[in-house]
Amino acid sequence: MRQDAAQRLASPRGRAWLRSIAFTLALTALVAWGVGDEGRLLPVTVMGVAGIGLGFLYMLFPRGLHFAFGTATGLALYASLFVVLGRAQFPDAPEWARAPAFLLPVLAFLAMVWWRRHELATIAEQGQRESLEQLPHAARWLVFASAVGLVCFVLPVNRTTPGTQGAALLAAMAAIAAIAAVSVRDVVRLLLDVALIIDELTARARHLAVPVVAFLLMYALLVIGFASAYRIADGLSIVALFHGAAGPLRLSYSDALHFSVSTLSTVGYGDIQPQDDGIRVLASLQVVAGQLLLLFGFAEIMRSRRLRLDPAAREGHSGPRAPDAGEAGANQKDTGQKGAGHGGAG
Repeated sequence: MRQDAAQRLASPRGRAWLRSIAFTLALTALVAWGVGDEGRLLPVTVMGVAGIGLGFLYMLFPRGLHFAFGTATGLALYASLFVVLGRAQFPDAPEWARAPAFLLPVLAFLAMVWWRRHELATIAEQGQRESLEQLPHAARWLVFASAVGLVCFVLPVNRTTPGTQGAALLAAMAAIAAIAAVSVRDVVRLLLDVALIIDELTARARHLAVPVVAFLLMYALLVIGFASAYRIADGLSIVALFHGAAGPLRLSYSDALHFSVSTLSTVGYGDIQPQDDGIRVLASLQVVAGQLLLLFGFAEIMRSRRLRLDPAAREGHSGPRAPDAGEAGANQKDTGQKGAGHGGAG
């Protein structure tokens, strides 16, 4: 039996399942670490849901890494919204109520998935790109779930006692659990549609690899080149050409890289400020170069799209040229003469 399990894991489907689980655990670990300020129980619950619950989904619907990406992203969004809602309207809810409240919709959904697994597996196997036209219908259940959250924001629950807040949180998540259970078909269809969308985006991204890499290389060249210029200018100057929060600042190369990136991206944190007219002119030139680079990147992306859609353009020509009026008349005249000649010969 162990040998059969090992063979299933070694198969292409098993390897795809393992990659899906690994990706989900990595993303969920990041989210769980981020929500760690909500106590220790909730992060552990998030990780448990990712490892067990979503692994259960992958076994029923083996859609590969794209389905894993969509499902893990959905879990991450759910965890983030749960924390935001809990912090805003249930700030004093006991920790013992938070983990069960988080689990209620997930467990209700998984239970209904198992109950209707044969029907849902048929939907998963028939998933096609044409089904994306039904995406708004598959997301209808989100309206009802959002209505529950809106009610929680309207009611002054955050002014009640901790016990009342815990009970209200459990009641709200129980309502969302009921919505997820009733709409399990639409939830699964939405997850599959997200996987199809990601699959489509991945197929399109392959054609953008060359312009994206070219853009990144040019971007890195501008960052490094101007950073070196800033560092050299500051090193040759008698006085500091930049100021920081504590006053005049002698630029290190890491500081120069930081200033170059913030200038090229036009973010401008303000932690490093140029105090010399020449440096300001140099920074202005870098901003202009960055804008030109954006135009170049956009033009190359659009060109790659045209090449993908127009095979003739990819081969370096645009098909046969249409003759102008003069050429068309000459061709007709030649054709008529040739026809007359053949007729006379006959």
